[in-house]
Amino acid sequence: MEFRGTPMPYAPPGDDKVTVFSGAAVEGREGTGTSIVVRGQRIEAIVPDQDAPADGGNVDLAGRFVIPGLIDTHQHLATPPDRAVAEAVLARQVAGGVTLVRDMADDLRQISDLARATLVGEIPGPDISYAALMAGPDFFDDPRTWQVSQGACPGQVPWMQAITPDTDLPLAVALARGTGATAIKIYADLPAATVAAITAEAHRQGMQVWAHATVFPAAPLEVVAAGVDVLSHAALLPHQGEDLSRASYKNRPPIDFARFAGEDDPVMAGLFEQMRASGTILDATASLWTRRDTDHDERARNMSQLSVHLTRQAHRAGVEISAGSDYETAAEQTWPALIDEMLFLNRDCAIPAADVIRAATETAARSAGVLGDMGTLAPGKLASFVAVDGDPRTDLTLLRSPHCTVKRGHPHFAKA
Repeated sequence: MEFRGTPMPYAPPGDDKVTVFSGAAVEGREGTGTSIVVRGQRIEAIVPDQDAPADGGNVDLAGRFVIPGLIDTHQHLATPPDRAVAEAVLARQVAGGVTLVRDMADDLRQISDLARATLVGEIPGPDISYAALMAGPDFFDDPRTWQVSQGACPGQVPWMQAITPDTDLPLAVALARGTGATAIKIYADLPAATVAAITAEAHRQGMQVWAHATVFPAAPLEVVAAGVDVLSHAALLPHQGEDLSRASYKNRPPIDFARFAGEDDPVMAGLFEQMRASGTILDATASLWTRRDTDHDERARNMSQLSVHLTRQAHRAGVEISAGSDYETAAEQTWPALIDEMLFLNRDCAIPAADVIRAATETAARSAGVLGDMGTLAPGKLASFVAVDGDPRTDLTLLRSPHCTVKRGHPHFAKA
């Protein structure tokens, strides 16, 4: 007998399988009583219930509101690699409405297998888009680089490369691409000219570039001018306008927090104007510093307020913001960290709920380079969406307990 492998309990349905998700109110459509007709993994049509085919399987979503699947644009699932923890996180994420995560450089030996396992349905979890990291040689005594390069030398592996003036960039990018990564993450300790050269070569080879907002000594405006697709961490933006000629990741100028209290800093205004004009997305990770005790840790409190001020100013300036957490919450919390980031963007950064949802769907999909497949609900796109008991555009807390998540046509129902 032919061995076909272990059954895949979370596999997407076959291409000829039709499922009708009926009775819902669907974002972007008027009224209720709408059906999402899914063939295999993709949306075939979005029609009034009476126009849906009667010969398909039916999932009743009457009284529910459907939005595109959520995307966390900043996750680390394998620093250090721990398969059991990662699988538990992935299961909670997909149950909580997350259908894609953007993994921002880890031990890609494990990440690539997790991406395969969630893609084919071996384990429950969102799809995973991931980056290989590049930085200057001085960064690679960071203990995290050793955690993700066990058995090899940090800076000398395809998923984590030290870049010098002698680096063969076409080969370095090709090595990174060979890991299955769809992007290069530019982390630290590289001058502007090198950031631009990496970006140009990555784009030539069909990869995105995701960078820290300040790469040291490359300043934010230089990183934007290099053509990167996404900047990460609003709290790294204040170094624009400073002398960074001798700065490094470990030796950076102190931040003048009082300078940004008014939320109308003219230097930031110029930076945000250029980001908007260039289409550069800000992966703000605005709630990241709330993980620390901001009541007793003055630096954490200042950094958190800084993130709030700059994210607000960026949004008002028309910069596209994506929703990324850069952390995951304790195992006993029932919803993923992305929901906390979304609530923070709404409540603390004063971004309207509809814009926050867009930050976690359409803009997030663009930041991951998957807008052709995800981020909006339309025929031809992947059937990845979330059904909620109420309209989250009026109350984002509803996202803490979705009725179900559909990922690539496979429903994941919340546990009672």
